[in-house]
Amino acid sequence: MKNAAIFLCDTTGIMARPWAEAGVECYCVDIQNGFKRSKAIGNLHFVWGDVRSWTPPRRKILFVAAFPPCTHVANSGSQHFEQKGGVMLRDALEVFEACRMAAAWSGAPYCIENPKGFLSNVPHIGKPDYMFHPWQFAGYHSADHYTKETHLWTGNGFVMPLHRPYYENATPPDNRIHMAAGSGFRGDARSKTPIGFSRAVFDANAPASIRRAA
Repeated sequence: MKNAAIFLCDTTGIMARPWAEAGVECYCVDIQNGFKRSKAIGNLHFVWGDVRSWTPPRRKILFVAAFPPCTHVANSGSQHFEQKGGVMLRDALEVFEACRMAAAWSGAPYCIENPKGFLSNVPHIGKPDYMFHPWQFAGYHSADHYTKETHLWTGNGFVMPLHRPYYENATPPDNRIHMAAGSGFRGDARSKTPIGFSRAVFDANAPASIRRAA
């Protein structure tokens, strides 16, 4: 049975790329991906799917990462909670819970990225296991020398990688995400997984035989 890694609510493939380059079949699942047919770039498969009903392929799953939308649960938008009401909150919780259940079921190490905000107060979800900033892993990719508090819920033996800052850069990490204009750029930039962190997670969680193939 072929090896696979699953990336839920993912349209970029950034987190998947190190796994794909090591020969692992990677499935990036999101409703924003093509509906009529999947798009494959080497071992990267961008497939349409709602995480609440998508069925994974028959593969040996090595890793799962999920990035459920945070628009309706992030504290940065708390001023709109009353206007949005319970329907949008329910939708956000359903997607997060579907990601969590699928990841736990896989038996593979997993991480789920979301702001700690509202979710930390949901009893069965609780507080995140880890927090990091992109600059802490900029030693893998120097362009990631910026701040953005990011939280992870993890399980099945996920290993949080050791920090590797970009030591050659003596300047403090910049604040580009928070200073970005309130436009589509800010939303896209905030949602992208840092390249350096993706590589660090692969190095910390991929089996030795897979790392040697990278």
